[in-house]
Amino acid sequence: MLLQFITYAGIFVFALTGALKARTHKMDVFGGLVMGFVTAYGGGTIRDLLIGVRPVNWVNDYIALGLVIAAVLIVFVVRQNFQQFRKTIFFTDAIGLGLFTVAGIEKSMLLGVNEGYAIAMGVMSATFGGLLADIISNEVPELLKRGELYATACAIGGTLFVLLGKWLPEWAAYHSIIGMVTIVAIRVFSKLKRWRLPEV
Repeated sequence: MLLQFITYAGIFVFALTGALKARTHKMDVFGGLVMGFVTAYGGGTIRDLLIGVRPVNWVNDYIALGLVIAAVLIVFVVRQNFQQFRKTIFFTDAIGLGLFTVAGIEKSMLLGVNEGYAIAMGVMSATFGGLLADIISNEVPELLKRGELYATACAIGGTLFVLLGKWLPEWAAYHSIIGMVTIVAIRVFSKLKRWRLPEV
């Protein structure tokens, strides 16, 4: 139940992010739906294909589809200026990273993927939807920007989530919250404080 809630929350938040990006590029509602769908489902779809899940996570899930449509409609009804959109996109994306990393790791481990690869699958679940959306909108993907703590934030929070699960299995619900909060905090503070990874 918790995993399903986290997954649906992540879908909604990432659909908002995709729709907001569509707004900044002056796309119509259809473009917003495409961007919302790709951002919300892209990473999870690639994860499911890699670990052999059939059908992939969103097929036959009308609740998830409804969440994407609702997110897009909310964005296209509510009007904000461009700078507010940029800030909103950043924070919704950071929250989505936390939600999808934890959900991706947990789903992968439930399907028999070992812990190390489950963390990789969680990072992929969280970041590849945004990667695809950025490519569609002709932007440099956040995942590839020099020094950005993006996938790194997911990896750190995801690793903490897994380690706490081994050390404190009786507090399972708290592992999810701690992992998600860690990812969001690293992403937000790294941007505010301009923390960056060293160059090669």
